[in-house]
Amino acid sequence: MQRTEFLKINRMLTRRHIRIKVMQSLYSFFSSGESDVISSRQVMLKNFDSVVDLKYSILSLIVEIINYAVFYYEDSKKKYLPTDEDLNPNTRLIDNQTIRQLLANFKLNQKIENSSKIWLNNDHDIVRKIFSNIVKSDLYKNYLNDKDLSKCIDKKFITDIMNEIVLNDKLVHHILEEQNIHWIDDLPFVASVIFGEIKDDSVIPSFKTFRHSSDKKFALDIFNNVIKHNNEYEKIIIEFANNWELDRIAKMDQIFLKMAFAEILTISELPLKVSLNEYIEISKYYSTSKSRLFVNGLLDNFVKTYTRNGIIVKN
Repeated sequence: MQRTEFLKINRMLTRRHIRIKVMQSLYSFFSSGESDVISSRQVMLKNFDSVVDLKYSILSLIVEIINYAVFYYEDSKKKYLPTDEDLNPNTRLIDNQTIRQLLANFKLNQKIENSSKIWLNNDHDIVRKIFSNIVKSDLYKNYLNDKDLSKCIDKKFITDIMNEIVLNDKLVHHILEEQNIHWIDDLPFVASVIFGEIKDDSVIPSFKTFRHSSDKKFALDIFNNVIKHNNEYEKIIIEFANNWELDRIAKMDQIFLKMAFAEILTISELPLKVSLNEYIEISKYYSTSKSRLFVNGLLDNFVKTYTRNGIIVKN
């Protein structure tokens, strides 16, 4: 997996992320041959809630890295021939003001306590490895030598090591994916939430998955309408697919198209251009370059035809 940049800040689930979570649930629904819509809908809502669990898991990893740092500094003093550095370590990492604030948040630590198990109860020795990577990094060396002891520098260091080391570690990705197959897709969003809270000195013990009840309704409307009108939407795909058989079209591309149809045809308050642009953007990450062109071309043809025929009436 290529390196991901996490520093863009959002605080709640965006509509794009909601679309992605609905897409994941619809893909599971159609791939499994599931027929219990009510049960599948509940699973989808639980998947939204799992975003909160991912946040606690990431914060618990940071806490465990600091706990290991404390152990490492103390254990180094017990060497048979300790160096001056062993006896007098630079403890700026564990004295970091942002870390201190995190460790002092009792409610937050209650929330993340159970999440620590995924980092400690495995054979990967991940906490020690991440700590070692941090200590070897130029970020860490520059931080220890920085004469500026302000909280601003402390915040920047924590976000930098998370962004460049912790959250881009392949083993971290592997462990997260073992817990939930969707967490890698959720990671950039959750990271941006944590970075925003660090910036504002407000690493709070919980956050709402949905900003407004309308966001939850939006997710449910797309999910329900795709399943309800599945046969109708498949006919639309065939109509505009230029003689392609449905089974030649990737299942994920079919789901993109059906979600776009549902949003454009049944959710009147959203501008047409917004809906189109969102699915075009999402397809960049979940379709091949060839199928992306197919999806975009079919959507464009669908919108022009249905607008001309008066079926689509939104701006």
